[in-house]
Amino acid sequence: MARAPLLQLTDISLTFGGDPVFHDLSLVVQPGDRVALVGRNGSGKSTLMKVMAGLVEPDHGTRIIPPGISVGYMEQDPDMSGFSTLGDYAASALDPSEMYKVEMAGEGLKFDPAREVATASGGERRRAALAKLMAEAPELMLLDEPTNHLDIEAIAWLENELKQTRAGYVLISHDRAFLRELTRATLWIDRGMTRRQEKGFADFEEWRDKVWEEEDTQRHKMDRKIKSEARWAVEGISARRKRNQGRLRALHALKAERGAQIKRQGTAAMELASGPKSGKKVFEADSITKTYGEKLILRNFSIKVERGDRVAFVGPNGVGKTTLLKMLMGQEVPDSGSVKIGTNLLPAVFDQTRAQLDPEMSLWDSLTGDPDMRVSGKADQVLVRGQPKHVVGYLKEFLFDERQARAAVKSLSGGEKARLLLAKLMARESNLLVLDEPTNDLDVETLDLLQELLDNYDGTVLLVSHDRDFLDRVATQTVAMEGNGQAIVYAGGWSDYQSQRQENPSETPVKTKHKADKLKQEKPPQTAQDGLSFTEKHRLEALPAILERLEAEIAKLEEFLMDPDLFTKEPVKFQKATDALVERQQALAAAEEEWLELEEKAG
Repeated sequence: MARAPLLQLTDISLTFGGDPVFHDLSLVVQPGDRVALVGRNGSGKSTLMKVMAGLVEPDHGTRIIPPGISVGYMEQDPDMSGFSTLGDYAASALDPSEMYKVEMAGEGLKFDPAREVATASGGERRRAALAKLMAEAPELMLLDEPTNHLDIEAIAWLENELKQTRAGYVLISHDRAFLRELTRATLWIDRGMTRRQEKGFADFEEWRDKVWEEEDTQRHKMDRKIKSEARWAVEGISARRKRNQGRLRALHALKAERGAQIKRQGTAAMELASGPKSGKKVFEADSITKTYGEKLILRNFSIKVERGDRVAFVGPNGVGKTTLLKMLMGQEVPDSGSVKIGTNLLPAVFDQTRAQLDPEMSLWDSLTGDPDMRVSGKADQVLVRGQPKHVVGYLKEFLFDERQARAAVKSLSGGEKARLLLAKLMARESNLLVLDEPTNDLDVETLDLLQELLDNYDGTVLLVSHDRDFLDRVATQTVAMEGNGQAIVYAGGWSDYQSQRQENPSETPVKTKHKADKLKQEKPPQTAQDGLSFTEKHRLEALPAILERLEAEIAKLEEFLMDPDLFTKEPVKFQKATDALVERQQALAAAEEEWLELEEKAG
């Protein structure tokens, strides 16, 4: 016997004082559903989830929850007024005998139930809200960005819990690996329309591209038909036109239909401008150690970061990733060891706490009030990579409309705040990017563009992230901070780190490709059967991807330099591109030589 749906929405329409967010939307969530809810930032994902939860009343339509079915919603900004501790809040709907469920969730999600609400951070509050939902175990869970403020270990715990639950759930998340692993159906919000596919997120992008391709084909056919009919209306004999009023009415209807079609939102026109080149050596840390009271952060850690490296820092929350970054940047001093900072560095920092954004300030004032973006005597312009630009025009490049320019920052969604922070970051020249959780709340398309920009960025990137997919796409080295002072450097991104760690679970700290001599003193190199050391073996595995990236960059630069007018019109760009081409050609030659030497040694 078929079971009743957990949730049914029928003919839902909702308008917030302007264009409709949804119109005649209908959907059903069945028992056991594992649904990814996807869409562009600002498309209405969180609003739809609040409608599902019964927290937002639609203008029209019905929401049906069968008797006896419980629905749980993880609030992004939970109201904890009236509760003394996070544990009191998380256990508020449970019998006292079930407090152990909160403690178990607290252990997995790494929050302290005894923490006082008054002193808890935003991240701790969100983890408490998630623990509350997991402990209550409703038949339908509505999870809006549950992985934000979770480290990779906590994400793995949550992933495992959701795999084992018998409840149905709907997920909004920027974490592609999380969505791919957990979902079996996809709800896609696109311009007020909701589509459903009975396949998980792994198939979403192929589905989206196919829908858009079909849409473009139909639009092209419609445009051709309108042109043909309009030509008939202009060139036809007057008497014939009078006898064909129906055809004219059809033409007008066709034009109206074409005009009513909502244009797809484009991608943000983001651009990263590299400043003057830094020195070849960006940072060199030699045997640094750091403790805070009784807590050991780092012990005898060494690393050498060179221009163009993309270094990811991973590990549990509180393990010391930010402290290590501050030591490399010269903002904190190690207890022992030394840090040498390279020359001519122009850093730009993306702060996960959004501390650079004043929530009470308007978007307009947030940009024009930035000392690095201020144009003297021009209240409506901002300085973007050395050139003045109208503030609204620049905001539009990051997908903000004119009405939002005077709105308060606090009115923005998480993804919109991230885009505003990127707008501030990308307005200035830099040769060193420090990105602390840049992927939080960004939609798939913006993440793709950010990855592409980082791939083409001439400078150096230091990245802190818990997004495994993004780490795999961007990082060329990964610093794994595993607690108790251990920090180990691996070639490649998250998946490379995992595979290397499984192969060598007993690996000791202070391991970098730049410190071979030190390693020989501290630990005999592990030798593979093919005659290569452990470091050489994984360097050989990493080189094909490096060669491929260099060849792609060289091809792009050569294509750019083919413009015959570039030298006369843009001499600075021409020189930068030429220098970059020579540098990459030299790097390619060196990498090819290294690959040949390692292949010969392996053979």
